[in-house]
Amino acid sequence: MLITRAPRFGPPPGGPLRTRVNHHIRITPIRVIGADGEQVGVIETSQALRMAEEAGLDLVEISPDARPPVCKIMDYGKFKYEQSKKDQKNRSSSKASEMKEVRLGRSVKIDPHDVEIRVNQARRFLMEGHKVQITQKFKGREMAHRELGINRLRGIRDALADIAKCETEPRWMGPQASIILAPEKAKVEAAKRAEKKNQPKPAADRKSDGDHKPGADHRPAEATPAPQAAAPASPPADPA
Repeated sequence: MLITRAPRFGPPPGGPLRTRVNHHIRITPIRVIGADGEQVGVIETSQALRMAEEAGLDLVEISPDARPPVCKIMDYGKFKYEQSKKDQKNRSSSKASEMKEVRLGRSVKIDPHDVEIRVNQARRFLMEGHKVQITQKFKGREMAHRELGINRLRGIRDALADIAKCETEPRWMGPQASIILAPEKAKVEAAKRAEKKNQPKPAADRKSDGDHKPGADHRPAEATPAPQAAAPASPPADPA
């Protein structure tokens, strides 16, 4: 007879374990935590289910590996929503700390305009909260003039010093050198405020600002009544 065993590591056959809720909790007894966080103690699962039902809530297994397992009386729908928001926040924070790389061409011979484009690209990454690794490659005999690439990396470091700090000075990895810049939160926020302040106003706002003069009264002008026509003179009376 062939006996199959579950693997020692990884999820069991049939997919990962799901959170057991209410009648899916088969083991008994269990350690129960009340809806307000109070310790109920170790009781039979059937009794815990009655308590959850009377409170209009669910019985959720939160520590299945404990002995006995730990379950809590809670609103499972609300718990799942809060857990998804927490996972989303964790993914966002891990994405925010992503390392970006900016390469300065395939050799030291790169046009200054192209260097400026890459500096602006690195600035955009830093403003978004990412770390940036700037890499300078050397080709053939350029390795004999390493100071050219190193000076360029230091120039880029100085150009971005208003929003970033240099975490690593130029370091070598084969025929290339690189530096790592990290955004400084306070400087980045200050740069964003300055950038927002210097943005041009829409045309409608500029027109309204130009029409307004300090101290001027902008109340609508009152209508001036039209002059009334003089009444015709009465004819002189006939002498008696």
